[in-house]
Amino acid sequence: MQTNAPLTKGLKFLLALLVLCSVASANAHTEGMETSGFIAGFTHPLGGLDHLLAMVSVGIWGAWLGRPLIWALPVTFPLLMVVGGVLGIAGVPVPYVEPGIAASVVILGLAILAAWRAPIAVALVVVGIFGVLHGYAHGLELPKSAAPQAYTAGFVLATGLLHLSGIALGMLKVVPRGPEILRGSGAAIAAAGVWILIGMPGVA
Repeated sequence: MQTNAPLTKGLKFLLALLVLCSVASANAHTEGMETSGFIAGFTHPLGGLDHLLAMVSVGIWGAWLGRPLIWALPVTFPLLMVVGGVLGIAGVPVPYVEPGIAASVVILGLAILAAWRAPIAVALVVVGIFGVLHGYAHGLELPKSAAPQAYTAGFVLATGLLHLSGIALGMLKVVPRGPEILRGSGAAIAAAGVWILIGMPGVA
C-alpha cells in the first residue's frame, strides 16, 4: 500500500486541478464553444509529437526519481502550463518557444537515459519552465471559436493522462531489465527531440 502512495497523491492533485479547470470552463460563453474548445484543447497535445513525448517523459522521469517527484513533476507541469496558456491566449511575447519545446524533449530524454537524480528543486524548475513553454504554444493556437476556459481544461486533462501513461511506463524500473528498457526509451526520446529541433527532415 505504501508504494502506491505517491501515485495516489498525484492522482488527487491532478483531479483537483481538473476540477478547477472544469469549473472555469462552466463559465464559458456558449455550450457549443465549450464543447469545441474542450475537444480542441484535449486533442492539441495528442496531435504534436513534441508535446506528446515531453509529457510522457515527465511521467517516466518522475517515476524514475520516486517520491516526492513521482507526483510533484506531473503536478508542476500542468500547473505551469496553465500559466503559459494564459500568456499565449493573451498574446504576451515569449521568445524561443518552439526551440524550447523541442529542447524539452531532448533534455527530458537525456535525463531518462542518464537516470539523472536531479535535486528536487532543480527537477521542479526544469519541468516548470518546460510546462510554461508547452502551455504557451497551446494558448497561442487557441481556435477563435473556442472558449478559452474549456480549451484550457481540455489540454490540462490530456496532459494529465499523458503524465499518468509515463508514470505507468516508468514502473518498468522494478522489473528485470526494466531500467535498461527505460534508459533506451530515453535515448529514443532524445533522438526524436534532436530530429524535431532540426526541423524534422524527411517529413514533407
